[in-house]
Amino acid sequence: MKKIFYVLIAATLLIVGCENSDNIPVIDDAAMRIEVLHPSATRATETSFEDGDVIGLFVTEYIGETASPLQISGNWANNVATTFEDALWTPAKKVYWSENKMDVYGYYPYMKPTSIDEQLWSVQLDQSTPETTDALSGYEASDFLWAKAEGVSQEDGEVQLQFKHICSKLVVKLVRGETFEGDFPDNTVVYLHSTVPTATMDFEKGIVSKDIYGEVTPIKAKRLSSDTFEVILIPQSIQSRLPFVEIEMNGIAYMTYDLFSYLPGVQYSVSITLNSSPEQIEVEIGGNIENWE
Repeated sequence: MKKIFYVLIAATLLIVGCENSDNIPVIDDAAMRIEVLHPSATRATETSFEDGDVIGLFVTEYIGETASPLQISGNWANNVATTFEDALWTPAKKVYWSENKMDVYGYYPYMKPTSIDEQLWSVQLDQSTPETTDALSGYEASDFLWAKAEGVSQEDGEVQLQFKHICSKLVVKLVRGETFEGDFPDNTVVYLHSTVPTATMDFEKGIVSKDIYGEVTPIKAKRLSSDTFEVILIPQSIQSRLPFVEIEMNGIAYMTYDLFSYLPGVQYSVSITLNSSPEQIEVEIGGNIENWE
């Protein structure tokens, strides 16, 4: 995901949520410019977005000093798709400044929502799938990012959208115990158990909430290296000791049991020590790391 650049949001002029007629002049200097910052960026010149990534943008206009609520349509700008390509963000439309203050919302990955506060969404059940020319990898498609700039105006210059992670992340580190022989084989697979992968999404508040009607389903983790795996999940609490992490290799399954609370935007680490017997297994849960990269 490469360098950070300004977004010149490309579209027709919108007035009170409606498209402007062709005979009204447009001044280029009135076009909104947006600086997009990925959660992993430590400086404005860095990003972890890649060519082909698409963010969605909503813009609302204040009425006096009162912010307008975000709606599925009828905003100053509605779900403007903006694509990162060749070190530039290329928008599908151009959005211009109002004389009033504005709120700017950004999210990733791009979708076509049907609801602002109850959009159904799910992390991928197989986060090990690779990226293709037509689809994100299973892991990246699960990583919902959100940003909001409040009360901005043309006098402020560029609008800075600092994205943040909305879901939770678990990193699993496998450790060879005293009786474990050899390296971890290529066919090693890690599953996260006892979580609900479906949620409702609120674009205005930037939160995802576990689907109260969702079913608990295993999630296959992405493999980072021979001994490290990671998985993105919906924030939720596991209140009783249930199946936690399962490791499969060479026809042997190692199952761990635990209870856990996953908070939004937080990365957790867990070390699992394996021995020759699936019954000899140790689990050590590490500290929390907020704003993972």
